[in-house]
Order: sequence, then C-alpha cells, then structure tokens
Amino acid sequence: MKLLFAHGWGFDRHVWAPLSALLADVPQAIDDRGYFGAPHVPAIEGPSLAVTHSYGAMRVLADPPPGLTGVVAINGFDRFTAIPGRPGVPMRVVDYMLTRFELDPRGVLTSFRASVGCEEAFGEIDAEALHLDLKRLRDGQPAPASVPVLVIHGDQDPLLPEPMRRASFAGSTVRRINHKTGGHVLPLEAPELCALAIRGMLA
Repeated sequence: MKLLFAHGWGFDRHVWAPLSALLADVPQAIDDRGYFGAPHVPAIEGPSLAVTHSYGAMRVLADPPPGLTGVVAINGFDRFTAIPGRPGVPMRVVDYMLTRFELDPRGVLTSFRASVGCEEAFGEIDAEALHLDLKRLRDGQPAPASVPVLVIHGDQDPLLPEPMRRASFAGSTVRRINHKTGGHVLPLEAPELCALAIRGMLA
C-alpha cells in the first residue's frame, strides 16, 4: 500500500514534511500542483491510500487513481462553497478573492496563508495555476466517495465553518476525528495525531 499525499490550495509538497517523516516506513508518493515551482504528478500503480489536506481531497476525488482504497481528508471537504441545502464558505467570499487575485495575486495568497496560521515566506508563484484552482474551489461539485473516508478536522479551524465540517462527505462511508484545539493546517500543527490516524486507516 502506498500513501499518496495531495496538498491544498496555497500550499505545496512541503506541508507534508513532518507527517511524511513520521510515516517514513510506508511507501509514499507526494504530488505538487506547482504553485511555487515545477508541478509533480506522481505515477501511482497498485493500491493507494490518499492523504489529503484541505482542497487536496477535492482534487483526488475529482480524478482518483485506479487503485484508490481510501482517503484521509485532513481539514478536508468535498465541496467548499455553500449552496442551498449544503453549508460552506459563502460564494461571495471566493468571488471577492478571485476579483482581488486578478489585481494582486501575491497579496491575496499572503493574506490567505496568514488567515489559516501559516505566515512562512514563499518565493515566486504560478498565479495562473492558483487562479485556476481557486475557481475550482468555488465551482467544484460534491460526489459521494466510492471508498471509505477518514476526516480529521480542527475545532478551531478559521476557514471551515462548523456546519460545513459536519456536512462534509455526506453520503460517503465516513469516520470523523476532531482535534479540539486544532486549526486549518493540522499536518503541521498535529502531525503525530495525523500519523496515528493514518496508520489506523492502513490497518
């Protein structure tokens, strides 16, 4: 079984460094959307367990590898914006981000990362890739996962409203873990908890 790591919007493969190290005995493949450098799409053969952060869950479920056996969605969701009957982030918030992004992409990205507790400096950005995925965040439609899902959420997540967290992955076979003091970047905030949950999913 191989772990397929898929990061969220505004991050890259480095968000997985602490968690990847704790799971170094398990075969791994780590993707990178290329927001800050060259993209990397790993070839996945055989059974895999997707370990995703935030928007990474939507990405994997939109194009699952053939051998996908489950998903660990850390701070994850299957739809980001609210629609009738489905809580989420208000559509106007993402529309405002998109409008601002066209004028000041670096400023929007900086503000977003700071809002979720990540103020580390970053280098050159691929504004086109970030803009495209921000639109996908706004417009992506949920679909029940065909594999079991383990969701790990932080109760203090500043990005995902509590009703949205509860409603995520409705219609799928899902188990939930809540970190009472955790925020939106649990791979960095609580890698030990995430590693333990992933090993349980593998077992």
